[in-house]
Amino acid sequence: MNGPLKKTFAEFFAGIGLMRIGLERAGWSIAFANDIDEDKWEMYRTHFGNTGEFAVGDIHKLDVNNIPDVALATASFPCNDLSLAGARKGLAGEQSSAFWGFVNVLTELGSRRPPMVLLENVAGFLTSNNGDDFRDALLALNRLGYAVDAFSVDAVRFVPQSRQRLFVVATKSKIISALNETPKFYESDCRPPALADFILWNPEINWQIRRLPSLPESKLNLRDILQDLSPNSQMWWSRVRADYLLGQMSPKHRASADAMIKSERMSYGTVFRRVRNGKSMAELRTDGIAGCLRTPRGGSGRQILFAAGKGRFAVRLLTPRECARLMGADDFVIRASLNQALFGFGDAVCVPVIEWIANNYLNPVWNSEFAPQLPITNPIKVTSYGLSSKR
Repeated sequence: MNGPLKKTFAEFFAGIGLMRIGLERAGWSIAFANDIDEDKWEMYRTHFGNTGEFAVGDIHKLDVNNIPDVALATASFPCNDLSLAGARKGLAGEQSSAFWGFVNVLTELGSRRPPMVLLENVAGFLTSNNGDDFRDALLALNRLGYAVDAFSVDAVRFVPQSRQRLFVVATKSKIISALNETPKFYESDCRPPALADFILWNPEINWQIRRLPSLPESKLNLRDILQDLSPNSQMWWSRVRADYLLGQMSPKHRASADAMIKSERMSYGTVFRRVRNGKSMAELRTDGIAGCLRTPRGGSGRQILFAAGKGRFAVRLLTPRECARLMGADDFVIRASLNQALFGFGDAVCVPVIEWIANNYLNPVWNSEFAPQLPITNPIKVTSYGLSSKR
């Protein structure tokens, strides 16, 4: 590497750049970005401008000589083959196998390999192929000289959207892990029992588990992110189409909808269409939290707003701006079509989640272990459960 590293990052599978926004809010600077999707690149440059750091193309074909030295590499690689909604082909699937393209990039960087890596994917990554995919991914990072940590965060802690995601932080380390004997030792806000069990039962992985603070509790409600659209807006569905949606609800969901309609106050819920027993059904959520934003493939991924009260109801899709707010990117510049925007935000990360991870994990590790310009007089205590607490 040429000289001391700065607090810069390379964003792989960058999408529309929400990882970038979260990291920049925590003091990091973008040096390189890559994604294969031209539509997402269009949204990216609309917001950030065409400043030259973005390389459009297949990660398998990247020339690492064009990737600058960075302190952190991030990878929100495709979840299609890892999610319950997909075919569960795992890291061997056509989309999620792009992870190995990222590993190849790290391998080819050699001595220029960044000291820190951040992975993000769906919760199903943990159980894909009975855990073998997650294990293989972590061991691949171990072979490149990284010790690994894993935790999960639900965006509902920051925004009114249910969006559970699994994160891995990998740091260059020569420490060989020693694990505690009970899974309870690893359980926390960010490490539910299934993840704690995985850590305990995979001692061959070189772990470096760090303590994280409790997650915040958000007070935001779905109502808080809604745009105030005119009743005459073309976004609202016709009465025929709205009635049809109501007719797709099961008796349980229909009863909830009817209660909302009869109420003396306006309230809001979200609806997804799902196939149940071979039949398309409309499932209504009424707790003030939106379901997880998804890409609108096949029509089922479009999240529908159900507004009701005072004997009336109205139905429409969530707007791009509402999707941006649900991802914590309230001020994102949007000039894309509805479908393009839904794809962009549905595949993205939640900005305040990334900011929280950066402030509570990445920044302390960077400052204590890798920052070249600061003499560390009081290094943070890295509570590596079962490991040395000081480096």
